[in-house]
Amino acid sequence: MRIGVIGAGYVGLTTAACFAHLGHHVTCADVDEAKIAALRDGEVPLREPGLTELVAEGLDGGGLTFTTGNALSDVDFTFVCVPTPTGTDGEADLSAVEDVLAAASTPVVLKSTVPVGTAARHPGVVSNPEFLREGHAVEDFLRPQRIVVGAQDERRAGEVAELYARTGAPVVLTDTTSAELVKYASNCFLALKLSYVNTIAELCENVGADVDGVTEGMRLDDRIGESCLAPGPGWGGSCLPKDTLALLATARSAGVDFATLDAAISTNRRQPQRVVDRLRAEVGALAGKRIGLLGLTFKAGTDDLRDSPALVVARILSEEGAVLRAYDPCVTRGRPGITVVGSAAEAADGVDALLVLTEWPEFAELDWPELVARTRNPLIFDTRNALPRDKVTEAGFRLVTTGR
Repeated sequence: MRIGVIGAGYVGLTTAACFAHLGHHVTCADVDEAKIAALRDGEVPLREPGLTELVAEGLDGGGLTFTTGNALSDVDFTFVCVPTPTGTDGEADLSAVEDVLAAASTPVVLKSTVPVGTAARHPGVVSNPEFLREGHAVEDFLRPQRIVVGAQDERRAGEVAELYARTGAPVVLTDTTSAELVKYASNCFLALKLSYVNTIAELCENVGADVDGVTEGMRLDDRIGESCLAPGPGWGGSCLPKDTLALLATARSAGVDFATLDAAISTNRRQPQRVVDRLRAEVGALAGKRIGLLGLTFKAGTDDLRDSPALVVARILSEEGAVLRAYDPCVTRGRPGITVVGSAAEAADGVDALLVLTEWPEFAELDWPELVARTRNPLIFDTRNALPRDKVTEAGFRLVTTGR
């Protein structure tokens, strides 16, 4: 099939490259001329395992092309993959989506996460939400757990589902409104689990339990499952913050009291301050203290800083007068109040404490004796419980963790 993809961002570029890999002829369009020029040369501006290779494969084989603008007329389907950021009222800003819908001349498939009921207001539009995890997007697209397609026309729904036939994934065919709600319901359920386990971690600290033992016992119950049971400084990124607010706004407009989701959002907003409070309890007043930050992205495996809880922690520390030096494998430019350095060792130089904020695997392999020697006070607060406890403490660090 001939597929057009509007938007060469995280979702759009992954969608375009993966559809080309599945054998379709794909044209990916974006209004950013510099980005399109770079992509035509095979330069991928995103850190996503396997994506650069798929773009090169598509370019070399002729199945993937890039263009500027929104108008795609010579395609069978136009997939809309443009941003839907949070507006001032908590609802999603649909201005980019509406612009594409107004200009589209071929059957439209919405991959952008849009408020429940959006597609129903546009006859013929199909809803096909994405479930891509940053750092695993290519894997999630080519080996999905499910394909959800919502349409009023069963034939059109079947045609869209057929585009994914080579993945062999189970297909859910439903109406557009239900398909849109699947996306929000899924993401917000994950947010609920993350906020829940962060509260359990706080309870563990207060009663003398170990969150690792608690969550191990939970994971073995197949009704609960393994995912999203790791405590940390809060959830962030490009999806969960905006999707929880959007679903909460939808519930309120529909007269539904979604108290559990409201509580999950409030719990998450408390987590960065909780990190700072625990650090202050260890080192005293933070004004003038030198703090080394390990990790700035919202999670490992991505260079995404959007709504990163690490940055919220850093902002609070800076507001309290702390002097911050940070190292992240994917961040090279400084941030307000943060000096970004080129190694974990540099981040440890002369600090009163090290703070692990992102669970990068390479942090578990650091030279701990060297880091101890560089610090002024050998204290490390591992907010993600990502470090090898024995190695860290044997090197001479006093280790503080979450949920213990």
